Amino acid sequence: MSRLFSIFIAFSACLLVIGPAQADVKVLTSIKPLQLIAAAVQDGVGTPDVLLPPNASPHSFALRPSDVRRVQSADLLYWIGPDMEGFMPRVLNGRAAPSVSVQTLPGLTLRHFTQDSHSHDEDAAEHDHDHRPGTLDAHLWLAPANARVIAAKMATDLSEKDPANAATYQRNLKAFNERLDALDARLKARLAGVADKPFFVFHEGYDYFESAYGLKHAGVFSVASEVQPGAQHVAAMRKRLQQVGKTCVFSEPPLRPRLAETLTAGMPVKLAELDALGGYTPATAQGYEQLLETLGNDLAGCLESL
Repeated sequence: MSRLFSIFIAFSACLLVIGPAQADVKVLTSIKPLQLIAAAVQDGVGTPDVLLPPNASPHSFALRPSDVRRVQSADLLYWIGPDMEGFMPRVLNGRAAPSVSVQTLPGLTLRHFTQDSHSHDEDAAEHDHDHRPGTLDAHLWLAPANARVIAAKMATDLSEKDPANAATYQRNLKAFNERLDALDARLKARLAGVADKPFFVFHEGYDYFESAYGLKHAGVFSVASEVQPGAQHVAAMRKRLQQVGKTCVFSEPPLRPRLAETLTAGMPVKLAELDALGGYTPATAQGYEQLLETLGNDLAGCLESL
Protein backbone atom coordinates (compact mmCIF):
# COMPACT_ATOMS: atom_id res chain seq x y z
CA MET A 1 0.00 0.00 0.00
CA SER A 2 2.81 2.41 0.92
CA ARG A 3 4.42 1.70 -2.46
CA LEU A 4 1.18 2.56 -4.27
CA PHE A 5 0.87 5.72 -2.20
CA SER A 6 4.43 6.73 -3.11
CA ILE A 7 3.67 6.19 -6.78
CA PHE A 8 0.52 8.31 -6.46
CA ILE A 9 2.45 11.14 -4.79
CA ALA A 10 5.14 11.01 -7.48
CA PHE A 11 2.51 11.04 -10.25
CA SER A 12 0.71 13.98 -8.64
CA ALA A 13 3.98 15.88 -8.40
CA CYS A 14 4.56 15.32 -12.13
CA LEU A 15 1.14 16.70 -12.90
CA LEU A 16 1.91 19.79 -10.86
CA VAL A 17 5.09 20.32 -12.88
CA ILE A 18 3.47 19.60 -16.23
CA GLY A 19 0.24 21.40 -15.50
CA PRO A 20 1.37 25.00 -16.02
CA ALA A 21 2.87 24.07 -19.39
CA GLN A 22 -0.62 23.19 -20.54
CA ALA A 23 -2.00 26.67 -19.79
CA ASP A 24 -4.52 27.58 -22.44
CA VAL A 25 -4.58 31.30 -23.11
CA LYS A 26 -7.39 31.95 -25.57
CA VAL A 27 -6.04 34.38 -28.15
CA LEU A 28 -8.42 35.81 -30.75
CA THR A 29 -7.38 38.02 -33.65
CA SER A 30 -9.60 39.92 -36.02
CA ILE A 31 -7.83 39.00 -39.26
CA LYS A 32 -5.63 36.20 -40.55
CA PRO A 33 -2.28 38.10 -40.66
CA LEU A 34 -2.52 38.83 -36.92
CA GLN A 35 -3.41 35.20 -36.28
CA LEU A 36 -0.28 34.14 -38.18
CA ILE A 37 1.94 36.40 -36.07
CA ALA A 38 0.29 35.13 -32.89
CA ALA A 39 0.77 31.52 -34.05
CA ALA A 40 4.51 32.12 -34.28
CA VAL A 41 4.61 33.44 -30.71
CA GLN A 42 2.34 30.69 -29.29
CA ASP A 43 4.07 27.87 -31.16
CA GLY A 44 4.17 24.74 -29.01
CA VAL A 45 1.87 26.21 -26.36
CA GLY A 46 -1.43 27.10 -28.01
CA THR A 47 -3.18 27.98 -31.26
CA PRO A 48 -4.76 31.41 -31.76
CA ASP A 49 -8.20 31.78 -33.25
CA VAL A 50 -9.30 34.25 -35.93
CA LEU A 51 -12.58 36.09 -36.24
CA LEU A 52 -12.92 36.66 -39.99
CA PRO A 53 -13.33 33.62 -42.22
CA PRO A 54 -11.15 33.30 -45.37
CA ASN A 55 -11.83 35.91 -48.05
CA ALA A 56 -14.12 37.99 -45.83
CA SER A 57 -13.48 41.72 -46.03
CA PRO A 58 -12.55 43.40 -42.73
CA HIS A 59 -14.08 46.61 -44.10
CA SER A 60 -17.58 45.17 -44.40
CA PHE A 61 -17.74 42.09 -42.16
CA ALA A 62 -20.96 41.63 -40.17
CA LEU A 63 -20.59 39.91 -36.81
CA ARG A 64 -22.85 36.99 -35.97
CA PRO A 65 -24.00 36.30 -32.38
CA SER A 66 -21.47 33.46 -32.18
CA ASP A 67 -18.71 35.89 -33.18
CA VAL A 68 -19.74 38.28 -30.42
CA ARG A 69 -19.50 35.44 -27.90
CA ARG A 70 -15.99 34.60 -29.14
CA VAL A 71 -14.95 38.23 -28.72
CA GLN A 72 -16.30 38.33 -25.18
CA SER A 73 -14.69 35.05 -24.10
CA ALA A 74 -11.16 35.53 -25.46
CA ASP A 75 -8.39 36.13 -22.91
CA LEU A 76 -6.45 38.34 -25.34
CA LEU A 77 -7.81 40.02 -28.44
CA TYR A 78 -5.84 41.75 -31.18
CA TRP A 79 -7.23 43.86 -34.01
CA ILE A 80 -5.76 46.48 -36.33
CA GLY A 81 -8.00 49.41 -35.43
CA PRO A 82 -11.08 51.32 -36.56
CA ASP A 83 -9.38 52.25 -39.84
CA MET A 84 -9.52 48.57 -40.80
CA GLU A 85 -12.27 46.83 -38.81
CA GLY A 86 -15.02 49.39 -38.40
CA PHE A 87 -17.32 46.76 -36.89
CA MET A 88 -15.12 46.12 -33.83
CA PRO A 89 -15.48 49.16 -31.51
CA ARG A 90 -19.15 48.51 -30.78
CA VAL A 91 -18.66 44.88 -29.80
CA LEU A 92 -15.64 45.68 -27.64
CA ASN A 93 -17.68 47.92 -25.34
CA GLY A 94 -18.87 45.00 -23.24
CA ARG A 95 -15.51 43.26 -23.08
CA ALA A 96 -13.58 43.15 -19.78
CA ALA A 97 -10.41 41.29 -20.86
CA PRO A 98 -7.55 43.06 -22.70
CA SER A 99 -8.06 44.20 -26.28
CA VAL A 100 -5.16 45.60 -28.29
CA SER A 101 -5.59 47.85 -31.31
CA VAL A 102 -2.20 47.21 -32.86
CA GLN A 103 -2.21 50.42 -34.91
CA THR A 104 -1.66 52.27 -31.61
CA LEU A 105 1.48 50.34 -30.62
CA PRO A 106 4.62 52.44 -30.18
CA GLY A 107 7.42 51.65 -32.59
CA LEU A 108 5.28 50.99 -35.65
CA THR A 109 6.06 52.62 -38.98
CA LEU A 110 2.71 53.98 -40.19
CA ARG A 111 1.76 55.34 -43.57
CA HIS A 112 -1.06 57.68 -44.52
CA PHE A 113 -2.74 57.98 -47.87
CA THR A 114 -1.86 61.14 -49.75
CA GLN A 115 -3.39 62.89 -52.73
CA ASP A 116 -0.83 61.43 -55.12
CA SER A 117 -0.43 58.03 -53.46
CA HIS A 118 -3.39 56.63 -55.37
CA SER A 119 -2.46 57.32 -58.93
CA HIS A 120 -0.65 59.77 -61.13
CA ASP A 121 -3.92 60.33 -62.92
CA GLU A 122 -5.69 63.57 -62.10
CA ASP A 123 -9.08 61.93 -62.32
CA ALA A 124 -10.33 61.83 -58.73
CA ALA A 125 -12.77 59.09 -59.66
CA GLU A 126 -9.79 56.79 -59.97
CA HIS A 127 -8.98 57.14 -56.28
CA ASP A 128 -9.68 54.25 -53.97
CA HIS A 129 -12.96 55.20 -52.38
CA ASP A 130 -11.96 53.60 -49.07
CA HIS A 131 -8.58 55.33 -48.89
CA ARG A 132 -9.09 59.06 -48.77
CA PRO A 133 -6.04 61.34 -48.52
CA GLY A 134 -4.95 61.87 -44.92
CA THR A 135 -6.41 58.62 -43.59
CA LEU A 136 -4.28 55.87 -42.10
CA ASP A 137 -3.16 53.06 -44.37
CA ALA A 138 -4.12 50.22 -42.04
CA HIS A 139 -2.46 47.41 -44.04
CA LEU A 140 0.44 47.78 -41.63
CA TRP A 141 1.12 44.03 -41.20
CA LEU A 142 2.72 43.95 -44.66
CA ALA A 143 5.84 45.65 -43.29
CA PRO A 144 8.05 43.02 -41.63
CA ALA A 145 9.31 45.66 -39.20
CA ASN A 146 5.76 46.19 -37.97
CA ALA A 147 5.23 42.45 -37.60
CA ARG A 148 8.21 42.38 -35.23
CA VAL A 149 6.61 45.07 -33.06
CA ILE A 150 3.28 43.23 -32.98
CA ALA A 151 4.95 39.91 -32.13
CA ALA A 152 6.89 41.53 -29.28
CA LYS A 153 3.66 42.91 -27.80
CA MET A 154 1.98 39.52 -28.07
CA ALA A 155 4.94 37.80 -26.39
CA THR A 156 4.81 40.29 -23.50
CA ASP A 157 1.05 39.89 -23.06
CA LEU A 158 1.20 36.10 -23.20
CA SER A 159 4.07 36.00 -20.71
CA GLU A 160 2.01 38.04 -18.25
CA LYS A 161 -1.05 35.82 -18.72
CA ASP A 162 0.94 32.58 -18.69
CA PRO A 163 4.20 33.06 -16.72
CA ALA A 164 4.95 29.34 -16.77
CA ASN A 165 5.53 29.57 -20.53
CA ALA A 166 7.16 32.99 -20.63
CA ALA A 167 10.52 31.54 -21.67
CA THR A 168 8.86 29.68 -24.55
CA TYR A 169 7.14 32.82 -25.81
CA GLN A 170 10.43 34.71 -25.73
CA ARG A 171 12.25 31.90 -27.55
CA ASN A 172 9.51 31.86 -30.16
CA LEU A 173 9.80 35.62 -30.58
CA LYS A 174 13.56 35.33 -31.09
CA ALA A 175 13.07 32.54 -33.65
CA PHE A 176 10.40 34.59 -35.43
CA ASN A 177 12.73 37.57 -35.76
CA GLU A 178 15.54 35.36 -37.04
CA ARG A 179 13.24 33.84 -39.67
CA LEU A 180 12.15 37.33 -40.70
CA ASP A 181 15.81 38.27 -41.19
CA ALA A 182 16.22 35.34 -43.58
CA LEU A 183 12.93 36.07 -45.33
CA ASP A 184 13.87 39.72 -45.77
CA ALA A 185 17.09 38.74 -47.51
CA ARG A 186 15.27 36.33 -49.83
CA LEU A 187 12.59 38.86 -50.77
CA LYS A 188 15.12 41.62 -51.42
CA ALA A 189 17.06 39.33 -53.74
CA ARG A 190 13.93 38.16 -55.56
CA LEU A 191 12.32 41.58 -55.98
CA ALA A 192 15.45 43.54 -56.90
CA GLY A 193 15.14 42.35 -60.48
CA VAL A 194 11.63 43.76 -60.95
CA ALA A 195 11.95 46.99 -58.98
CA ASP A 196 11.95 49.10 -62.16
CA LYS A 197 9.00 47.34 -63.82
CA PRO A 198 5.69 49.21 -63.69
CA PHE A 199 2.56 47.53 -62.40
CA PHE A 200 -0.96 48.54 -61.44
CA VAL A 201 -3.32 47.51 -58.65
CA PHE A 202 -7.07 47.52 -58.18
CA HIS A 203 -6.73 48.06 -54.43
CA GLU A 204 -4.17 50.28 -52.77
CA GLY A 205 -3.31 47.79 -50.07
CA TYR A 206 0.34 46.94 -50.70
CA ASP A 207 2.21 50.18 -49.97
CA TYR A 208 3.92 48.87 -46.81
CA PHE A 209 5.25 45.86 -48.69
CA GLU A 210 6.27 47.99 -51.67
CA SER A 211 8.11 50.46 -49.44
CA ALA A 212 9.98 47.66 -47.66
CA TYR A 213 11.28 46.23 -50.96
CA GLY A 214 11.86 49.23 -53.20
CA LEU A 215 8.71 48.85 -55.31
CA LYS A 216 6.10 51.37 -56.37
CA HIS A 217 2.89 50.77 -58.27
CA ALA A 218 2.40 52.97 -61.33
CA GLY A 219 -1.27 53.53 -60.65
CA VAL A 220 -4.45 52.38 -58.96
CA PHE A 221 -7.51 51.41 -60.97
CA SER A 222 -9.89 51.74 -58.09
CA VAL A 223 -13.64 51.91 -58.42
CA ALA A 224 -16.47 51.10 -56.07
CA SER A 225 -17.40 47.46 -56.53
CA GLU A 226 -21.05 48.31 -56.97
CA VAL A 227 -20.42 50.96 -59.61
CA GLN A 228 -19.58 50.27 -63.25
CA PRO A 229 -17.38 53.15 -64.45
CA GLY A 230 -18.41 55.14 -67.48
CA ALA A 231 -16.86 54.80 -70.92
CA GLN A 232 -14.78 57.94 -70.49
CA HIS A 233 -13.25 56.65 -67.27
CA VAL A 234 -12.46 53.26 -68.82
CA ALA A 235 -10.89 54.96 -71.84
CA ALA A 236 -8.66 57.04 -69.57
CA MET A 237 -7.48 53.95 -67.71
CA ARG A 238 -6.81 52.07 -70.95
CA LYS A 239 -4.74 55.02 -72.12
CA ARG A 240 -2.61 54.68 -68.99
CA LEU A 241 -1.96 51.03 -69.81
CA GLN A 242 -1.14 51.80 -73.43
CA GLN A 243 1.47 54.31 -72.32
CA VAL A 244 3.20 51.72 -70.15
CA GLY A 245 3.07 48.75 -72.52
CA LYS A 246 3.75 45.32 -71.06
CA THR A 247 2.65 45.28 -67.45
CA CYS A 248 0.72 43.42 -64.76
CA VAL A 249 -2.53 44.49 -63.13
CA PHE A 250 -3.11 42.93 -59.72
CA SER A 251 -6.43 42.39 -57.99
CA GLU A 252 -7.10 41.13 -54.48
CA PRO A 253 -8.91 37.80 -54.03
CA PRO A 254 -11.50 36.48 -53.87
CA LEU A 255 -13.14 38.70 -56.47
CA ARG A 256 -11.63 40.11 -59.63
CA PRO A 257 -13.32 43.40 -60.58
CA ARG A 258 -15.71 43.09 -63.52
CA LEU A 259 -13.76 45.93 -65.06
CA ALA A 260 -10.54 43.89 -65.32
CA GLU A 261 -11.17 42.08 -68.61
CA THR A 262 -12.68 45.16 -70.26
CA LEU A 263 -9.78 47.28 -69.16
CA THR A 264 -7.05 44.98 -70.44
CA ALA A 265 -8.66 43.51 -73.59
CA GLY A 266 -6.27 43.48 -76.55
CA MET A 267 -3.30 44.77 -74.54
CA PRO A 268 -0.02 43.12 -73.52
CA VAL A 269 -1.24 43.11 -69.93
CA LYS A 270 -1.41 40.19 -67.50
CA LEU A 271 -4.03 39.93 -64.77
CA ALA A 272 -2.88 38.38 -61.49
CA GLU A 273 -3.76 38.32 -57.81
CA LEU A 274 -1.96 39.52 -54.68
CA ASP A 275 -3.43 38.18 -51.45
CA ALA A 276 -2.58 40.63 -48.67
CA LEU A 277 -4.69 38.74 -46.09
CA GLY A 278 -3.46 35.21 -46.77
CA GLY A 279 -6.94 33.87 -46.17
CA TYR A 280 -6.13 30.16 -46.44
CA THR A 281 -2.59 30.23 -45.02
CA PRO A 282 -2.26 27.63 -42.24
CA ALA A 283 -1.89 29.12 -38.76
CA THR A 284 1.57 27.70 -38.09
CA ALA A 285 4.76 29.23 -36.75
CA GLN A 286 5.89 29.92 -40.33
CA GLY A 287 2.52 31.20 -41.56
CA TYR A 288 3.39 34.90 -41.56
CA GLU A 289 6.54 34.32 -43.57
CA GLN A 290 4.53 32.20 -45.99
CA LEU A 291 2.07 35.06 -46.49
CA LEU A 292 4.82 37.58 -47.33
CA GLU A 293 6.86 35.18 -49.45
CA THR A 294 3.80 34.19 -51.49
CA LEU A 295 2.99 37.86 -52.01
CA GLY A 296 6.51 38.60 -53.19
CA ASN A 297 6.72 35.54 -55.43
CA ASP A 298 3.33 36.24 -57.04
CA LEU A 299 4.28 39.83 -57.76
CA ALA A 300 7.75 39.00 -59.08
CA GLY A 301 6.48 35.99 -61.04
CA CYS A 302 4.04 38.06 -63.06
CA LEU A 303 6.49 40.87 -63.77
CA GLU A 304 9.29 38.45 -64.70
CA SER A 305 7.02 36.75 -67.22
CA LEU A 306 6.41 39.90 -69.28
